[in-house]
Amino acid sequence: MATDGQASNMDNNLANGSSVAASAQPPRRGVLPRIQTRITTMAASKPYKAENNICHDDSSRPVKAQTIDELHSLQKKRSAPSTPIKQEVTAQSPTAFSTISEEERQRLQLQSISASLASLTRESGPKVVKGDPKRKLETPKAHEQHHQYFTPNISTSDSALKFTHILYNLSPAELYEQAIKYEHGSFITSSGALATLSGAKTGRSPRDKRVVIDENTTDELWWGKGSPNIEMDEHTFLVNRERAVDYLNSLDKVFVNDQFLNWDSENQIKVRIVSARAYHSLFMHNMCIRPTPEELENFGTPDFTIYNAGQFPCNRYTHYMTSSTSIDINLARKEMVILGTQYAGEMKKGLFSVMHYLMPKRGILSLHSGCNMGKDGDVALFFGLSGTGKTTLSTDHNRLLIGDDEHCWSDNGVSNIEGGCYAKCIDLSHEKEPDIFNAIKFGAVLENVVFDEHTREVDYSDKSVTENTRASYPIEYIPNAKIPCVGPHPKNVILLACDAFGVLPPVSKLTMAQTMYHFITGYTALVAGTEDGIKEPQATFSACFGAAFIMLHPTKYAAMLAEKMKKYGATGWLVNTGWCGGRYGVGSRIKLPYTRNIINAIHSGVLLNTEYTKTEVFGLEIPTVVEGVPSEILNPMNAWENKKVYKETLLKLAGLFKQNFEVFSKYKIGSDNKLTEEILAAGPNI
Repeated sequence: MATDGQASNMDNNLANGSSVAASAQPPRRGVLPRIQTRITTMAASKPYKAENNICHDDSSRPVKAQTIDELHSLQKKRSAPSTPIKQEVTAQSPTAFSTISEEERQRLQLQSISASLASLTRESGPKVVKGDPKRKLETPKAHEQHHQYFTPNISTSDSALKFTHILYNLSPAELYEQAIKYEHGSFITSSGALATLSGAKTGRSPRDKRVVIDENTTDELWWGKGSPNIEMDEHTFLVNRERAVDYLNSLDKVFVNDQFLNWDSENQIKVRIVSARAYHSLFMHNMCIRPTPEELENFGTPDFTIYNAGQFPCNRYTHYMTSSTSIDINLARKEMVILGTQYAGEMKKGLFSVMHYLMPKRGILSLHSGCNMGKDGDVALFFGLSGTGKTTLSTDHNRLLIGDDEHCWSDNGVSNIEGGCYAKCIDLSHEKEPDIFNAIKFGAVLENVVFDEHTREVDYSDKSVTENTRASYPIEYIPNAKIPCVGPHPKNVILLACDAFGVLPPVSKLTMAQTMYHFITGYTALVAGTEDGIKEPQATFSACFGAAFIMLHPTKYAAMLAEKMKKYGATGWLVNTGWCGGRYGVGSRIKLPYTRNIINAIHSGVLLNTEYTKTEVFGLEIPTVVEGVPSEILNPMNAWENKKVYKETLLKLAGLFKQNFEVFSKYKIGSDNKLTEEILAAGPNI
């Protein structure tokens, strides 16, 4: 070791800024040599202080935490809203925008959630507290942290002795953690999306969806043949509601989302979703409009509430129940109950049904359609059933996407109902749908997909779980999405049909009556196949291109559509994306570039100023020329070699149209039957 004199010499050398070397003498046995150090020029130029004669590294100060748990708590910065809450002007509250304490704000928020979870057999809701019950500190923190909770006065029972932890409007990152930790079958894929399973149900259960019939809905809603609305009484709804609420209150924690529907701020609906799974909470986080912190502070009482207890079955001995699944809507109570299905799409489409009831009462048309807008502000609506190309054609890199599925048309223009997209994933590829493919990243939910157990790469062609694989993601994940998702009044209303019979023209301009007729009809065709060969095409009809979700009679939506088209000067078009030159198996499918050229000609207005001829039977106006489309396919009869078979097939399809429309023909629109007669006359003439 160095002697005191050597150390003193080293100190003097350090003070003079010179380098220090180890003593030239060889070190004694068992003693390490002195480490050579060199002081930088900057450090050497500073005056030396005797108390700093210890070599320090340049790391920061030690952390303040005394335990590892405190260190973890320091990792997360608390985010709390700071804007005041809106209140009514009263003597005690002289201003309409008064400031209250954060503690009081939290108490009022939890009080509202407790009221939502209230059982009908008790005067108030359960005890609720914010936070994850699993996240408890193992050791006390240096400073005390108060939890926000609300304790109502309820009668003594087991449920009154426990707290229900509320996970309120969690972020996608927080929901990922909840799903990965606590929900079996949840994984992070290679693209960053959360892959999860929806349980035994991988699609909607339309036969288990019911609506409460009361003195108002008896006359307002569409009941009977062809209607998607299956009735249930108030008492049965309350039985199912009690079952769902009791199940949710029995859990240690529930997820609560407070969000909005409709980007039109004047006609926005506040919705609250109470669910038991992080998957459901993240799904609705994506699909509904996400509130800003300021909007969330002033959210107040929701306009509609969903109780998703899908992991728990309904009681099959309850009146009206036909299975262990029940999706129940009570328009008077503004509530929806889900039992016996974990398929998240039930929440999305359930709220869409509610909008189909609420919006028309305000004079606003709710639509199952895609919507985009050109650079000049020209808006187009796209209607079409599965397989017609609605998503593909409404997603155009040269136009802004307002929305892909659900819209409202008010006096303010068009607005997207949702805050996200719910896309089919079967056979998805970057080449076919690059925007959708790239949108499946962190924050997106992948339902029932199959992936490599090691790389976590998704195989979108694998149907092992279901063909109905889906992706849910915020609309801003689409590069050309228009935010906010609103636009001016549409110029074009495009009805898409994939006609596998091969007798409808690729494009035809519709009269107003024809637009209403084909809108009510909602036609496309499916093709069934066997190992022995191809069968006949199967016609499919869905009123208003979304019969499963509408509440009122289809003619009411059609009348509203015609009224708005007349008022704002929109033109109706029927576009066939199916076959020409013969039915499926004989002819060929119309090429996508041809259809895109047709759509572009509609957008540009070129098709408004061209010559037209009329087809027989359906009486459709077809253009003689469309740039980029072979003229021989514009009139379907010219593309068929066997004209006799063409005529037989045409009459067969016309007969199916007439048969389908019989259920609507007896419904009178307006004070007289004139409009109904016009619509009937616009159909095929056999």
